[in-house]
Amino acid sequence: MGNLINQANCKTMIVNGVEDHVHCFFSMKPVASISDVMKTVKAKSSKYINDHNLIKNRFEWQKGYGVFSCNHEQIDNVYRYIQTQEEHHRKSSFRKEYVNLLEKFDIDYDA
Repeated sequence: MGNLINQANCKTMIVNGVEDHVHCFFSMKPVASISDVMKTVKAKSSKYINDHNLIKNRFEWQKGYGVFSCNHEQIDNVYRYIQTQEEHHRKSSFRKEYVNLLEKFDIDYDA
């Protein structure tokens, strides 16, 4: 996925996942749109997974995705969080953490 992000004219810092989600941390140039990057990365990565039979059943990403930005001072913290997300999600589920973030930043969502 990191290579696909780089091919979309962005710079991957780290990609790491657990069984139910993936975090992709990357910087973007102003000419890129997040929707185009995510559309390409999701399409090409699911095609790769299916073409190489990496899982038993057909793989498809969920319809949506979440995007959060950070300032330069937060880069190290975000990187470490993604690097250790497996450990982190032993304490808090992805869904619980995600909903907490949405609520913290007053973002509307469908439950």
